[in-house]
Amino acid sequence: MPTSDDPGPIDLTATQRGASPQPAPADDFYSGAVGRIRYFMAGLALLLSVAAWWIFGRGSALGFALGCAIAYLNFHWLKRGVSGLADRVTNAGKPQSGSGIVARFLLRYVLLGAAAYVILTSFPASLRGLFAGLCLPVGAIACEAVYELYVAVFRGS
Repeated sequence: MPTSDDPGPIDLTATQRGASPQPAPADDFYSGAVGRIRYFMAGLALLLSVAAWWIFGRGSALGFALGCAIAYLNFHWLKRGVSGLADRVTNAGKPQSGSGIVARFLLRYVLLGAAAYVILTSFPASLRGLFAGLCLPVGAIACEAVYELYVAVFRGS
């Protein structure tokens, strides 16, 4: 028999619905890093392709631009592959075949190698530019690191 001190039955579903934790502002900031890296990659590719054209000429600039395109595509496919593997492990999102994820992961290297082969056989003078363009994600990640440092030091996040 309930007494006046007894709150009665507790509706756990109501407390669970209203008690969803809010992500911390830092989590929101760091979860946007991949998107910012993509923007840095696009900006650096454009800026450095123009600089390569001006300094090294058309052949090297073309090789650099194509290397940047391959690096961007590789970064995009890598992100999709890692997300697919993470979803597969955590059973979140759409169920995907594990062998399909691995096949796509390996197929990207075959496609990127074929593209590099075509570029090198068509434009042999663009070899150095191609290799420099393939390093585009390194520059974009460095820009992201500098940006995160700036935010941490000057904005206090």
